[in-house]
Amino acid sequence: MRLLRLLPLFALLTAPLAAQAKDIVIAQIAPLSGPQAVTGKAIAAGARLYINHINAQGGINGSPIRLVRKDDGQKPEETLRLVKESLKEEEPPVAFLGTVGTNNVEALVKDGILARSNVPLVGAVSGASSVIGAPGVFVVKAGYRDEVERLFAHLSQLGQKQVGLVFQDDALGADVIAGAEVAAARNGISLVAQAGYERNTTKVEAAVNAVLKANPQAVFLGATTAAAIEFVRQYRQKGGLATLYGLSIIDTQQLLDKLGPGLARGYAFSVVVPLEQQNTLSLNREYSRLKAAANDPELSARSMEGFIAAKVLVSALRQGGGNGPAVLKALQAMRKVDLGGYAIDFSQRNHPGSTRVDFAMIGEGGRVFQ
Repeated sequence: MRLLRLLPLFALLTAPLAAQAKDIVIAQIAPLSGPQAVTGKAIAAGARLYINHINAQGGINGSPIRLVRKDDGQKPEETLRLVKESLKEEEPPVAFLGTVGTNNVEALVKDGILARSNVPLVGAVSGASSVIGAPGVFVVKAGYRDEVERLFAHLSQLGQKQVGLVFQDDALGADVIAGAEVAAARNGISLVAQAGYERNTTKVEAAVNAVLKANPQAVFLGATTAAAIEFVRQYRQKGGLATLYGLSIIDTQQLLDKLGPGLARGYAFSVVVPLEQQNTLSLNREYSRLKAAANDPELSARSMEGFIAAKVLVSALRQGGGNGPAVLKALQAMRKVDLGGYAIDFSQRNHPGSTRVDFAMIGEGGRVFQ
């Protein structure tokens, strides 16, 4: 009889604990199939690495974080549909993370769904000026125009002023072209070739031939991973000798794996998040330690970006609690947050969380050096 009297009291005492343990849902709407699947999976793997670490420590105030992934095939209309679908589910996400592609993020911005729902997108995988600073969008790395400006200033100092430009024929390419034309004029660079390829494909043959004909001293690849790999392969096999510089969104580990050390040697690229081997930073040491224990085959050179996005989001969750508007408010209030040698600051409107740009190159035997 005494036990029966205690049961209601026990239920009352444990009810808050049960409520507290409710999952915090984060959704990634990104390509998990098609040419850009390698990027979608790599970003998710980096985010998952940090989220699993936080969950192993008890989550956020006892609530575990659950990462839900949905495949948009990098089709903007699918991105928008899946975001709207996710927000209507019984357990809607408090934030989105790692959506890939300028056109895809633009679709969300133009529709206004992020602004209407007050559910933020953290770590959008785009550095285009059209999405940086848009309502509800938080980019955790430097923008494409920052990359192009720094690169062209560097090339000008080296005396390499005849430059070819390869771009994806979409919003990504349009932003790269606009930034390149401004940076070229400022730094005395001549764009001797501008060659595009069809979005979400690896149809780069025409671009390869156009660049070979122009014979520039350097080529900037404003391209995605799969197309960039195919361009480097065909350009080198046809005798192209220019130094190739890739946009930061190109997965260098995939490029090295697909091309091998011979064809990849001499490929240079923008670095907007710390390279994994940069172990002077506590961020990198943490990443390397967790990666070694995880044994996740989807982790790659692009995964650091997802890892950083997850760290930013966890910081916001700890400050803002477990709902979209609170997380959004916490993100907007971030000022010089140190993630371990990599700072995030969303205080300046129409600016990404970081403007850090460096360069690296693949050398002999596939070794990367800065």
